[in-house]
Amino acid sequence: MKFKSGITEFSTAEVARLTGLSLRQLDHWDRLGFLKPSLAKASGYGSARRYSFADVVRLRVAARLRASGVGLARIRRCAEALSRLDDTGAGDLARARLLVVGKRVLWARSDREVVDLLKEGQLVLVFSLGSAVQELEGAVARLQREAKEEEEDLAPPRAALTARRRKQSL
Repeated sequence: MKFKSGITEFSTAEVARLTGLSLRQLDHWDRLGFLKPSLAKASGYGSARRYSFADVVRLRVAARLRASGVGLARIRRCAEALSRLDDTGAGDLARARLLVVGKRVLWARSDREVVDLLKEGQLVLVFSLGSAVQELEGAVARLQREAKEEEEDLAPPRAALTARRRKQSL
């Protein structure tokens, strides 16, 4: 998947902030095998999961579908189908659109190609994955800025540090 920022992996806490999902929900979905982190899986108490950018996009889409009333079983089938259809992660999901039509979820890969992800049943909602990717890129940029600001706030200014060292040496 195409991504402009330098961040290539995300912690569970960062994913929670970027998707609006709770840490507990991410943990639950991972344990169920619903949407697992692709870079590093949990391997016991205190282990760190690591998610790729494509994982975070899929989680944001899953959260949006869930908020729209789509059940977890259907969302799981959608996620599995998207993973199968874009197994390399190199596809440009930013230009794709999901169509929720009753019990059916369709993936409009282009203006001419629509894939039925569930093969079932009406009511149309359209989700542009491009806006989800753009929103996520903006959120990642904010996360980077905040992390940098926190680092700068925690590090004492050089002049103050030098003055303290001089006082201690006297």
